[in-house]
Amino acid sequence: MPEKVSTQGISLSPTAAQAVQNIMAEKNLKGFALRVYVAGGGCCGAQFGMALDDNIREVDATFETDGVKVVVDEVSIDHLRGASIDYIDDPERGAGFTVNNPNAMPFNPSGDASECGGSCACNN
Repeated sequence: MPEKVSTQGISLSPTAAQAVQNIMAEKNLKGFALRVYVAGGGCCGAQFGMALDDNIREVDATFETDGVKVVVDEVSIDHLRGASIDYIDDPERGAGFTVNNPNAMPFNPSGDASECGGSCACNN
């Protein structure tokens, strides 16, 4: 298993870092970073999204690992602590990035406790 480089509790595998670098080189994206963010979720934990972004704000957390700048917004950072990002090229399912977070907690942007009444069954 490849060694993972950890930054602020978020790790990016060398395979994922190389994939990001390849995409940025193919698209000639200089000065861009990998933005990782909460894209939704519910009782069973947050779902994450990723994008290449050159609009880095002062409130964003930024880290560099294996030559890739990683950016996380102030809301998403708490949901990403402990997450690992990898790149998988599976002949059956295709290629893509995966985010695995064993510490995922429910994402409830409204703060309404009734939104997650314990009625879901989580199969991670």
